[in-house]
Amino acid sequence: MATETFDKQKTIDLRKKHVGPSCKVFFSHDPIKIVRARGQYMYNEKDERYLDCINNVAHVGHCHPDVVKAGANQMELLNTNSRFLHDNLVLYAQRLQATLPEKLSVCYFVNSGSEANDLALRMAWQYTGHKDIITLENAYHGHVSSLIDISPYKFHQMVGAKQSQHVHVALSPDIYRGKYREDHPDPATAYADNVKDIIEDAHGKGRTIAAFIAESLQSCGGQVIPPVGYFQKVAQHVRQAGGIFIADEVQVGFGRVGSHFWGFQLQGEDFVPDIVTMGKPIGNGHPMSCVITSREIAEGFMSSGMEYFNTFGGNPVSCAIGLAVLDVIEKEDLQGNALKTGGYLTQLLENLKERHPLVGDVRGRGLFVGVELVKDQKKRTPATAEAQDVIYRLKEQRILLSADGPHRNVLKFKPPMCFSEEDAELAVEKIDQILTDLERALNLSMPESTISENGHCKRKEPSEENNHVHTSNGSSHTQTNTHPHINKNKRIRT
Repeated sequence: MATETFDKQKTIDLRKKHVGPSCKVFFSHDPIKIVRARGQYMYNEKDERYLDCINNVAHVGHCHPDVVKAGANQMELLNTNSRFLHDNLVLYAQRLQATLPEKLSVCYFVNSGSEANDLALRMAWQYTGHKDIITLENAYHGHVSSLIDISPYKFHQMVGAKQSQHVHVALSPDIYRGKYREDHPDPATAYADNVKDIIEDAHGKGRTIAAFIAESLQSCGGQVIPPVGYFQKVAQHVRQAGGIFIADEVQVGFGRVGSHFWGFQLQGEDFVPDIVTMGKPIGNGHPMSCVITSREIAEGFMSSGMEYFNTFGGNPVSCAIGLAVLDVIEKEDLQGNALKTGGYLTQLLENLKERHPLVGDVRGRGLFVGVELVKDQKKRTPATAEAQDVIYRLKEQRILLSADGPHRNVLKFKPPMCFSEEDAELAVEKIDQILTDLERALNLSMPESTISENGHCKRKEPSEENNHVHTSNGSSHTQTNTHPHINKNKRIRT
């Protein structure tokens, strides 16, 4: 533990002196110094509380006492590598596998999402004997060299960067801003056919496909929800080409989507990836991650003759912490909370869209929600500067939110899973006020086509089908009936 607490300016000065300049901080003109956190709240050096809407790493809540205790207790007993037998490793592997389809049964424990995705690529190359990887526009899969190559979100930022000849970039399955939108009769097939065309083009040039990799829901790419059926169709094309399907669950796994434990399960029970990677929430802030695959692929990976060993992956402390995280998710029904609170948050944000011309789209599942801001709803012109203004004004209200997507105009909600309905109300209330101020300054108003004679919005209401609400962008979220009193034009506390 630090023996001295610096004032904020000294901390800034020392960071500038000793930390690499490419390591950025939030709110660089006036960064926040956080000294402690608990649950969904973070506290600065003045003990001022911030509502955390973005920390999907602290999955079950910052510094959850059960997780902290599990790690501390095991650290007092033993921490060593996985070449020694220890029950924590096999118990944790067993618990993780129980959340997944039976086919996915073999675990490799590593230390970060980047390590997990890098290992997944190695497995794909070894198992298939092929080299090329298909990734998505705006994808982000990690910071090591192999993953920068397949992360357009990153490599497009580099000066003079060239796309690797082994990497093919498919269209992002974004039905709000992408090539095939919500009015397309079958966007899943249309986007999957783009992958098929890429494969055929690669084959025509003598190239072979090792894998298609995708985040189950794109995060940095702008909270994009793939249309149902897309993964199944892509997997068919990729497997016919001799490749495999890698689902990156680093950002969205462990119950965040509410209705399911894993994001890829939103595509339906008939879809099972060949490899699943996970990280971030797996250890609630402790550095750990995992790759889970089939027995067939695991044995194919072993056929190289090279042993796989990771010094810290799967150590007893990490596994104890991982087990505690799973226990808390179950004990506190955090997946259920994600479904209920996420549905309520989404409805509150949909209500904002009814009143604010800056809100172009609301999309998400559970506690993974995006709000896309636009200057013109018909043209869908990205409101990049306005999104940044919202973020900074929220910071002044001690609410932490971020914006991402290719145009940096999508407000991202990825809070700790203990996020409450009261938290949702507070955040949306502040966003409502900020949007009102911005629209007044910009002289923006709702298009006349959405206003009826009596002055009320006449947009088409979300339709209910199979207990899901289908929003304007073709996405859906589970409708809860616990808040029948929600007023579409006024915030009401419960």
